[in-house]
Amino acid sequence: MLLKNNTSILSFFCDLREGLRICMQTKNNKLFGTDGVRGQANLYPMTPEIALAMGRAAGKILREKYGKARVVIGKDTRLSCYIFENALIAGLCSMGLDTLMVGPLPTPGVAFITRAYRADAGIVISASHNPFFDNGIKFFDSNGFKLPDSWEMEVEQMVFKNSFEEHLPQAHDIGKNTKIADADGRYIEFVKATFPRKLSLKNLTIVLDCANGAGYRVAPLVLRELDAKVFCYGVSPNGLNINLDCGSMHPETVRKGILEHHADVGIALDGDADRVVMVDENAQIVDGDTMLAICARDMQKNQMLKNSRVVGTVMSNLGFVKAMEGMGIEVIKSQVGDRYVIQEMLKQGANLGGEQSGHMIFLDHNTTGDGLVCALQILRIMIETDSKLSELASFVQRYPQVCLNVKVAKKPPLHALKTVTSAIEEVERQLADKGRVVVRYSGTENSCRIMVEGIEHKQVIQLAESISAAVRQEIGLK
Repeated sequence: MLLKNNTSILSFFCDLREGLRICMQTKNNKLFGTDGVRGQANLYPMTPEIALAMGRAAGKILREKYGKARVVIGKDTRLSCYIFENALIAGLCSMGLDTLMVGPLPTPGVAFITRAYRADAGIVISASHNPFFDNGIKFFDSNGFKLPDSWEMEVEQMVFKNSFEEHLPQAHDIGKNTKIADADGRYIEFVKATFPRKLSLKNLTIVLDCANGAGYRVAPLVLRELDAKVFCYGVSPNGLNINLDCGSMHPETVRKGILEHHADVGIALDGDADRVVMVDENAQIVDGDTMLAICARDMQKNQMLKNSRVVGTVMSNLGFVKAMEGMGIEVIKSQVGDRYVIQEMLKQGANLGGEQSGHMIFLDHNTTGDGLVCALQILRIMIETDSKLSELASFVQRYPQVCLNVKVAKKPPLHALKTVTSAIEEVERQLADKGRVVVRYSGTENSCRIMVEGIEHKQVIQLAESISAAVRQEIGLK
């Protein structure tokens, strides 16, 4: 009977490996983008088979390094998270690792819990700001930092090979899964600790939109426990409504709430709460560039900004750059993606960095973008300076900037596209030294990002659309 069961198990894994092999023959050998693995749930690469193989690959690497390792697994509120949560746990446990399951928790919360439990790695199942039908998997190291490209390449190679039988532990050495009941409370206390104990939010009325995502439980509690009056939106997830006309991608919900409730400030998180967009008392949006400038100025004033330096990205608005330079703060530009911002911060000895999209990294507090921590820093500055958010934001004079996304069928090197290259060169000629162009592929979607910045808003729109037309002509999705 035992032989029969073992034969069945072996046959199952052989069938699984053969299925993956056939699948890989029709795909390029690339799983990871700028923020982990991402795609439509139940379609390559976001399939339970791939997730299982990723769990086993990560498990093999971690077991060889740490022995009996432990891995924290968190997720957002997407329906498909159940698929990947169970597949990853099965893969990790089959390689002899123990898993700590925290359920829906913001990405920065998983990074914190990984450190708090002294786990050897952390995994977040989330597609961040994407619609519910997408999902993703990203890994953290034991310190809560996203793992480097070299580690991801090693996992990719092992997944594509998908041969783990010789590395499986003995039956008595397989891992176990434990549900962590106090993760929410621990993260709430961690976030509150970044806000001065002598201060209170009792005089502020706040509109909060949690995008029906991972922050829907913890975010309202953080603000209310700090005595704010809070009007909540996007706190009723059903697995299908994450980021749906709400959250940081749709701040109009908060803008309407500001006017309806005569609120002082609005906070809009994304699906995994690692980014934030804020709204001032006049219902005007305050994006990541402006929040970064506000925080940099405050930290510089209080001699807390390391090396008088802040890290942005190639997408950072020129108005932000000029505002920083005017205060003697150096702006370092990284690739787009919070992992690259963090890598540059560590390299440059900076403790503050962020993206226009609202990823804000305060290395004195956390190791990844944290929407709640960022929001509390802005609220602290408002209280300490007795200023409205509109007043704090007014010193950044933004340049007109247009960002367009074009869905593409493939991602060939941009320099190999003659029509696109010609369009970009013509735009750069017209802008001369009074603007700039950034054209790149998304690392998380099949799209081409086009950013044009200049002095005249009408001209910027026209120039961006000319590049967009060229992209659609050569590689646009038909």
